[in-house]
Amino acid sequence: MSTHTQENCVEISVSDTGLGIDKETRDRVFDLFFTTKEVGKGTGQGLYITHRVVVEKHGGTIEFQTKEGKGTTFIVRIPRNGRTSLSDEELMRN
Repeated sequence: MSTHTQENCVEISVSDTGLGIDKETRDRVFDLFFTTKEVGKGTGQGLYITHRVVVEKHGGTIEFQTKEGKGTTFIVRIPRNGRTSLSDEELMRN
């Protein structure tokens, strides 16, 4: 994990050395209820909620870089001005 401050935002990067994200999964990573875990092991809500908080509530971005067989890095950028466009109640609604 690493953090950096830039003029307009804070950047947080989290990396792993896992299997990476396959091509079929990449477009669905932030979809609600999408999971690659076996039934009963994941809810498919974690990255969806993370995306909503970062993008919709704070006006930031979240993206990832991945290489199959090498790992994945998620990069979160949050504006330093702390923009909030949704209330907590609105954010938790689907």
